[in-house]
Amino acid sequence: MSSPSSPPVTRPSLVDPRGPRFAAGVTTVVLAVVLLTGSVWLLAAQAVVFALGAAGRSPYGVLYARLVRPRLGPPAELEDTRPIRFAQAVGLVFALVALAGLALPFVTVVATSAALAAAFLNAAFGICLGCEIYLLACRATSHGIVRTVPNDRTAHPRTEVAA
Repeated sequence: MSSPSSPPVTRPSLVDPRGPRFAAGVTTVVLAVVLLTGSVWLLAAQAVVFALGAAGRSPYGVLYARLVRPRLGPPAELEDTRPIRFAQAVGLVFALVALAGLALPFVTVVATSAALAAAFLNAAFGICLGCEIYLLACRATSHGIVRTVPNDRTAHPRTEVAA
């Protein structure tokens, strides 16, 4: 129990790590289409998705939760959402740079390509560059953080009793 003068200990939000990988896959496709078509509107829409993801309300996460997750078994471990949200904020920065650089097509292509490469690494190999940057920053500032934790529900599945 914490003393009255110590700050309360809060548990971080946890998420199924397959959700962010699914979102990265969708992002990869969207950004590839942006590069192929030059669609400013699609790039702007992806920027909005990044902003929502940074706020913890990813539309791709909702798609995963409603359409994909119910068809899968429980995850072996859960992931802290803070690095994922930071990665979404980094994606937003790249999308905003790409949009701001519309007068200079080279800037738009480079920024979009960088975001595409990061999304592809996450989707294909589970390497989240933004998450790794977040973890490095936490280590550099002495904030302890664990990226994944075992999913207690896989060891002891919840049983529900019908009324």
